[in-house]
Parts: sequence; structure tokens; C-alpha cells
Amino acid sequence: MKRKWQVFFSVICIAVLCSSCSGAAEPAKKPSGNENTKEDAKQGNLDVLTPVAYSDASGIDLEPGSYISIIGKNNESEFWKEVEAGAQKAAEDLNEELGYKGEDKIKVNFSGPSKGENVEDQINILDEELARNPAAVGIAIIDSNACGVQFDLAAENGIPIIAFDSGSDYKGIEAMCSADNMAIGKMGAMKLASAMKEQGEAAVFVHDKESTSGKLREESFVKEMQEKYPQMTIPVVYHMDDLEEMAKVIAEERNAEKKEGEEGILAEDITQAEAIAYLLEKNPNIKGCFTTNAETTQQLLEVLEETDKEDMAVIAVDGGAEQMKALEDGRVNGLIVQNPYGMGYAAVIAASRASLGMGNEAFVDTGFIWVTKENLNDENIAGMLY
Repeated sequence: MKRKWQVFFSVICIAVLCSSCSGAAEPAKKPSGNENTKEDAKQGNLDVLTPVAYSDASGIDLEPGSYISIIGKNNESEFWKEVEAGAQKAAEDLNEELGYKGEDKIKVNFSGPSKGENVEDQINILDEELARNPAAVGIAIIDSNACGVQFDLAAENGIPIIAFDSGSDYKGIEAMCSADNMAIGKMGAMKLASAMKEQGEAAVFVHDKESTSGKLREESFVKEMQEKYPQMTIPVVYHMDDLEEMAKVIAEERNAEKKEGEEGILAEDITQAEAIAYLLEKNPNIKGCFTTNAETTQQLLEVLEETDKEDMAVIAVDGGAEQMKALEDGRVNGLIVQNPYGMGYAAVIAASRASLGMGNEAFVDTGFIWVTKENLNDENIAGMLY
């Protein structure tokens, strides 16, 4: 696959990591001609992958009919559909490179839980995929402590495992393809501090406490705040998978306040929105929030609208139509947008290399960009959005 002009996205990522997010390089001009196509726009998502070998299908001599399994955290959201699109593009490039057609084509199958990030469902999918004896498996691990038994089984059967988006400490994983989650958390802290004029109380809403992506973003955000912004505090760090425990606290408190004869509230009836609203009510001085993925952002924005707290500063991770609308409406100050298309592509390339014993980089950086209302419609930024 011939590489095309690189967009300035890679320059931004380097600037983010090397200059503590203090500024961004000037965007490179796009070449003129007939390159303003959808395919060319997506090429930009591949050009930023580091090392560059993971944006190219050449030199990977897979056997005809090879089957590669890519397992996401779910199969419904815009983020994971972009991952799937990138994975399928890698399959197309591999088949074109090798000249495979018909039954000889390399098949890449993308799957994931259909009801949110369900650990048990993902493990069941992994079991089913391993039974198909794939050449390799790429997986975005929901729970960093799960899947060990399945990974052992894969190793026993010579099926290499690579991770993407979110990994684990399992020693047999051959590569990790994701954005730099520590850098994401650090940027989140810097941008929220700027929006809050470096003073006041902030809250962190994390998509879960089990995935490495959630852990790293939270850890880096909190560390940056504590080290760089002494006039700021973080009274609330809430993990969305702690709803059950939070609901018990809310139900107990509300039931204690009820008058005699009034019907009690059941913990299982407490919603995620109610939990977020409760935390903000208990901490009325919170003036800014950092959310670590798209679903968490949407939950928070709905609560802010219902509770008339729309002046809250919000820095969020990930894109998608709803997030872009919130950015345009001013409900979100800025978005840290990952590169799921490139992530899916890199995962297939890494899995292919692993299946051939070619060796992999331990970490493949898929990048991210900073998006605001002001740069949202910039040509090069728009090409990276989804």
C-alpha cells in the first residue's frame, strides 16, 4: 500500500507529548488535486501510526484463507464501528497486497458485546473465537484482570494475542495498539485547569475501574492536577461501574429521610444519572469535570442539563456525533479525540505479524488530537473525526 501525504495530526501528537500540550505545530498543507476523497481522509488516520510499519500491509505474507479475530468492548457505538472499519480496511489492503481473491481472501472478523462493556459477554466471545482456531486474536480488554484462562489456552494452541485500546499485565500479549492514555489524562488536567482558571473543585467521571485505559487516564489526570495546580482539588472520582455501591448509599440516605408511611426506595432502581446528580449535589462547589469516554460524557451532559448546571466546564475524551454537537453548543469545552480507525488497522497488522512470528513493537501509538469549537471545522481536524 503506497503511503500518501501525511496530515498534521502526527505533528500535533508529537507536540502534545513533547511540549506538555502547551501548543500545537502549524498544520501541514494538504496536497492539491483529487485527494479530497473519503479514502484519502482516512489515510490520515493511518499516517499518524507509530511505528509507521503498522500503517502498511506490505511484507506480510499470510497464508490464503487466514482468519483473524478482532474483539472490541462493544459492537454498537461510533467508536467501535470506526475500529471495525479500520480493521476491515487492513484486511482489504492485505488481500490486495497478496493478490488473494474468493476463498483465498484473508478474513478479519470484528465482534464485541452487544449490551455495553460486559465482561462476561466478552469472555464468551473470546471462547467462541478461540474455538475457530484463528491465526491471531486482537482484543480490547474490558477487565484487565480477566481473560487469563483464555489467554493461556490460546498460548497452548499457538494462537498469538495482541491488545488494543485497553490491555492487561498478561505477559503473553505480544503488542499493545492504543493512544498514550497517560498523555490523555495529562492533557485532560491541563485543559480543564485552563478552563477553570487554575482554581476550584473538579470531578472525574471514569468509564470503569477495571480497564487499563480508565486506570491510566485517571491516574495521570489526578497526578497532573496535584503536581501542577495547587489551587485546585478533586473531591469526586467516580467510576461508572461503581453504580451498585453508590445506589446503596443513595437509597439508604433517601429512605432515612422519608416520613412514616412513605414507600421506600430500592437501590436497584437508582440510575446512573441519579448517581451523578447525587455526587454533584453533595459537592456544589464543583465547577469542572473530566470524563474519560463518550458514554460517560453523555451521561454527565444529560445530568447537567436536567440540573441546570450547564455552565460547568467539561473536558471529554472521544468524539462521535453527540460529542461534536455538544462541542458546537458549548456544553463541552474541548474533546480529546482518539483514532479508533487507525487503532483497528494497527490491531490487524500487529495480529498478522504475530501470527507469522515477525515480531512486534511492545507499544504501537495510534495517537489523539485536541478538538475545540474553534478548530472543529478545520480541514485537517475534520478529516480525523468520526
